[in-house]
Amino acid sequence: MSKSASQQQSDTSLSNLSNDIPTITDALTNLATSNPPRRQFTRQRRQLSANERQQHARDASLHLIKLQQRLPAGARIGLYYDGFGELPTQPLLDWCQRLDYRPYLPVVGSLGQHDKRLRFVPIYHTKLLNIPTRIHNLGMKQNYHRRLLWAQELDVIICPLTAVDNNGNRMGMGGGFYDTTLAKSYQSGTKNPLKIGWCYDFQRVESLIRQPWDVPLNSLITPSGLTWF
Repeated sequence: MSKSASQQQSDTSLSNLSNDIPTITDALTNLATSNPPRRQFTRQRRQLSANERQQHARDASLHLIKLQQRLPAGARIGLYYDGFGELPTQPLLDWCQRLDYRPYLPVVGSLGQHDKRLRFVPIYHTKLLNIPTRIHNLGMKQNYHRRLLWAQELDVIICPLTAVDNNGNRMGMGGGFYDTTLAKSYQSGTKNPLKIGWCYDFQRVESLIRQPWDVPLNSLITPSGLTWF
C-alpha cells in the first residue's frame, strides 16, 4: 500500500529531526566543555564609563583591610597597569603606600623575547600614570629597572583576569604569562606569593573549565567583597 502525501511528509520531518540530533548533542557537549568567550567580558568592561570604573575600584578597595592581617610588615606586592578597561589598580598602589608595603610592576620578556616568565620592578611613583613606560609588542605598558625580582620573592601578586569561578579557577588574558610565572611555586606548594584576583563582580562566574597548566587563585577581591578559596 502506498503512503499518503501527509504520511510521507511526516516521515520526512522525523528523518530531518533525527539528522539534527547529533548536531544538537554536539552543541550541548561543546557548551559544557568550553569557557565563555573572552570578548564577552571585554565588551562589558569597555561599556563602563571612567567614573563607573573608578567607583567600582573604590568599592573594591574597602575590602583590602581584610587582607592586611595575612601580610607581613613591608610586604612586597605585585600590581599591574589597568590598560584594557580592567578594574583600576591605582587604589591598590594607594593602599600599598599608606601601609608601607612595597609595590612592584610586571615586566615581560626580560630574559628574552620567548621567555614568558614575568619579573617585577619596584614602583617609586605615587601615581601609575606618572611612571615612565614603554609599550610591549603585546600592547601592555612596561617599566624598566635594573633591580628585578622573581615572583616567588613577592608576598602577593594581584593577578589580572578575564573571568574567575567560585573555586578560584582563573581565565587569564590569553598569553599564559601568569600561569607560566607561577607554575613552579604552585606545583612545589610554596606559600609565596599569594595569588589574588582583582576584578568587577560580573567577571565572576559559577564554573570554568580548568586546564592542567592553570594556576588557581588564593583569593578574589571585587567591589562586593573578598573571598578566600
